[in-house]
Amino acid sequence: MAVGRDSHAAPAVALRRVLPADLPILFEHQHDPVATELAQFPARDHAAFMAHWTTILANPRVTARTVLADEVVVGNIGSFDYEGRREVGYWLGRAFWGLGIATSALTAFLALDRSRPLHAAVAHGNAGSMRVLEKCGFDRCGEQPEVAEFVLLS
Repeated sequence: MAVGRDSHAAPAVALRRVLPADLPILFEHQHDPVATELAQFPARDHAAFMAHWTTILANPRVTARTVLADEVVVGNIGSFDYEGRREVGYWLGRAFWGLGIATSALTAFLALDRSRPLHAAVAHGNAGSMRVLEKCGFDRCGEQPEVAEFVLLS
């Protein structure tokens, strides 16, 4: 499905709570081999994916949202506790990369989740996601062999 009202208009991005009807779309996004290679994160099979999302949606310490662009489900974004710190992560379907959607979604999410510091980890080859984090005020704070680490303090 096309996003954007015309070739020059940025899509209208919104966040909402994740609905069960979103999960098949989100499953397909995380199952894309190009996306999993770029993210350096393996796809889950359907049963594991559904179990993972059941856990996410039941955890009061997780803030999970569906990302909509022009009212189309294009991905998800969320924050969670990981190894003693608060992290944010997002995943958009590949058809929606490069349209400014991730930046708009992260900007909206940062207004929703005011946790600071807020961390993010990005695979070294994922320049687009690194740029999204930088545009949203994250600073690089460290590196591991596979990932660059970012933090938002303000």
